[in-house]
Amino acid sequence: MSTPYPKFQNDGGIAEIRIGTREFHCVGATPPQDHPHVYLNMGERDALACPYCGTIYRFDGQLATSTSLPPEAAYVES
Repeated sequence: MSTPYPKFQNDGGIAEIRIGTREFHCVGATPPQDHPHVYLNMGERDALACPYCGTIYRFDGQLATSTSLPPEAAYVES
């Protein structure tokens, strides 16, 4: 099932990922090593940590909604 919110992953275990949205799903690592695909909403904050994997996601208004820095953190469903 597809979601209207982009998904991001952290295979490299880096501390912070910059993303172009404040509403998204964190999947943890690439499946099958993923955690529950949890919906996160930063609200007015500029950063938020995933409660499952601890990855810090930081909003970057210069990025497109479904993009990230590093680029490989943007999850693409197969």
